[in-house]
Amino acid sequence: MTSTTFNSNADFNIDSASAMLARNWWLFLLRGIFGIIFGLLAFLFPGPTMLSLALLFSAYMLVDGIAGIISAVRAMRRKDQWGLLVFEGLLNIAVGVAAFVWPGLTVLAFVFMVAAWAIISGALMMAAAFRLKLDHGRWWMVLGGLLSLVYGALLVAMPLIGAVVLTWWMGAYAMAFGIALVVLSFKLRARQNEQTSSSAVAA
Repeated sequence: MTSTTFNSNADFNIDSASAMLARNWWLFLLRGIFGIIFGLLAFLFPGPTMLSLALLFSAYMLVDGIAGIISAVRAMRRKDQWGLLVFEGLLNIAVGVAAFVWPGLTVLAFVFMVAAWAIISGALMMAAAFRLKLDHGRWWMVLGGLLSLVYGALLVAMPLIGAVVLTWWMGAYAMAFGIALVVLSFKLRARQNEQTSSSAVAA
């Protein structure tokens, strides 16, 4: 009996998280588009100094963090789960502000800062992914989190790579991460449309 109750509660939590993410599909699309744009800029203009890269990264983090906070506020108003979204949004904003205020940090310090952000953000995304239903695009979210973890690990393993190589790595990561979020957003949108249609038919 206890096992059945536990499974019911777990299913309810997954349903609630999936419905909340489906309602906010456009935020994932927005984050994915920004990621792709950032990746393209990094590939097309690999020559800027680490100062310019830090400022570009700062802007990206601030926009991504604000998008995460908006998603969390919307979830809070609907009494959905919002803790991880707030934490990730605040983390991204904090990293963005730090990169903007101290753009003269050494390349090594900047590399480790980006690596730490990528690892923590990836871990949070993977944790959130397993609260999402399979047909809502769980594995696309897992892919995004896994890419973040791998990217962070590569930076930790080779922190003294050149600025151009770092730019290309960051561009490749941002594009892959952005594409994963865009695909996820369309899957969530399809599920949201199905839920809306089902509700209309029931009414």
